[in-house]
Amino acid sequence: MAQEDIFKKLVAHCKEYGYVFQSSEIYDGLGAVYDYGQMGVELKNNIKKYWWDSMVLLHENVVGLDSAIFMHPTIWKASGHVDAFNDPLIDNKDSKKRYRADVLIEDQLAKYEEKMNKEVAKAAKRFGESFDEKQFRETNPRVLANQEKWNELHTRFSNALNDNNLAELKQIIEDEGIVCPISGSRNWTDVRQFNLMFSTEMGSTAEGASKIFLRPETAQGIFVNYLNVQKTGRMKIPFGIAQIGKAFRNEIVARQFIFRMREFEQMEMQFFVRPGSELDWFEKWKETRMKWHRALGFGDENYRFHEHEKLAHYANAAVDVEYKFPFGFKEVEGIHSRTDFDLSQHEQYSGKKIRYYDPELGESYVPFVVETSIGVDRMFLQVISASYCEEQLEKDTRVVLKLPPVLAPVKLAVMPLVKKDGLPEKAREIIDELKFDFNCQYDEKDSIGKRYRRQDAIGTPFCVTVDHQSAEDNTVTIRYRDTMEQERVAIADLGKIIGEQVSYKKLFGKM
Repeated sequence: MAQEDIFKKLVAHCKEYGYVFQSSEIYDGLGAVYDYGQMGVELKNNIKKYWWDSMVLLHENVVGLDSAIFMHPTIWKASGHVDAFNDPLIDNKDSKKRYRADVLIEDQLAKYEEKMNKEVAKAAKRFGESFDEKQFRETNPRVLANQEKWNELHTRFSNALNDNNLAELKQIIEDEGIVCPISGSRNWTDVRQFNLMFSTEMGSTAEGASKIFLRPETAQGIFVNYLNVQKTGRMKIPFGIAQIGKAFRNEIVARQFIFRMREFEQMEMQFFVRPGSELDWFEKWKETRMKWHRALGFGDENYRFHEHEKLAHYANAAVDVEYKFPFGFKEVEGIHSRTDFDLSQHEQYSGKKIRYYDPELGESYVPFVVETSIGVDRMFLQVISASYCEEQLEKDTRVVLKLPPVLAPVKLAVMPLVKKDGLPEKAREIIDELKFDFNCQYDEKDSIGKRYRRQDAIGTPFCVTVDHQSAEDNTVTIRYRDTMEQERVAIADLGKIIGEQVSYKKLFGKM
């Protein structure tokens, strides 16, 4: 099945089973804005807990914060967002559609990669176990030709970005023959910059209102509270401040479902270190964050690091953790060494000293910062993409979300075999006993087979069937989602069996 078709099925599945809805759908929706349904909000909260606990509980020197969305407008001047938070945009004169120039070129690079991968896949199928991919990539003429085109484009693209050369970006688009996906034409405007921040007004009257911005990132709320946290928490460097919160960007090219939205949620941690030690900490956090992703069990080969082509104005090192989505490898988390840029800027613009006195060195300095930043929504999409599975059985096909049990919205579905003979009451007793520890669902509609399929599609890892024997010996049949195996267990043991599988502690043990 084509990757594009798989992605369409993912989007449809998310709506059908209460994960994600188009926002304001009854009014024909609002572009690039989505709502999380009854299952989606549970999965999203579980992802956030996995991140939060891994940061705050597992690290004695990392604490939490929840800063406001509205902030003093000078903050965004100091951070560089007013002057430099831009995307390079280009319009197609025929379709009247607007695109990000860098995204169009990145898509062209991906096409060259796809051509090479197709050649490799065909050869692997032809030669079987004896296939040497490395040798094939180094010797096959078609692969080498596409690799040369990729290298040449990659070099031009990197140089144009680093030089902020908008004319060169347009020239690359023209030289590569990149066409508008809508009109199919190459009738492009010049490339220009577009600021991504949403602005609004704060004040009781129009005359007295002041212009402020919806925050485009959560990091600045951490930086301006750095001293408050450090002093009240008696924190010693190195230490970190973690935060989960909403951010807003006026994305022109918002696409691929919830991958790129205008209202989104971030999980960020800023780690404050001594000047000169930042690159060592950068490497440590790279390793730590990759372990966090791989602990979910979605295949180490589906993750990779991607070095930035162009460093942000505040960074001296930056890397992305990328996951292989149905539409290719894409960023799910960024790790950046932000130097002392942010704190120094806020010190300058506020006129307040933002220093740390280091008792070991006997001197004061502005700390350097290593940042880890992950989008909750992208992580949500990554988990759904990795978990979605269509399995061909003897008589039919089942669609199953093989979510890590700890992240699954519903941990346990309890099903009476029939709606009589006291079985519903027995099932309710089990739920009443376990609902304080696990999110449980009672399900009595349709045949037991249809109920299993429904819970598979939701991603419920355990189904318990209450039958007539249950009333006699207090045992039930428990069914495991991934293997579909069933076993008879005592009702009294359910809590322990499920608890061991859905424990965050078990997940953290893999890191």
